[in-house]
Amino acid sequence: MLKWALIFFVVSVVAGALGFTGISSASRGIAKVLFGIALVVFLIFLVLALLAGELVF
Repeated sequence: MLKWALIFFVVSVVAGALGFTGISSASRGIAKVLFGIALVVFLIFLVLALLAGELVF
């Protein structure tokens, strides 16, 4: 998922540099959403891993 966020970020930067502001804005929004989802999934897995590690004595 982070790979797709990075791809959309690069597309946004290139489109912005070429003057395509609409495409740049749209791909930036998609990249932000994908990064947010990846961050939430990472935090959920981190909490689950920490909880599973504490239950083992």
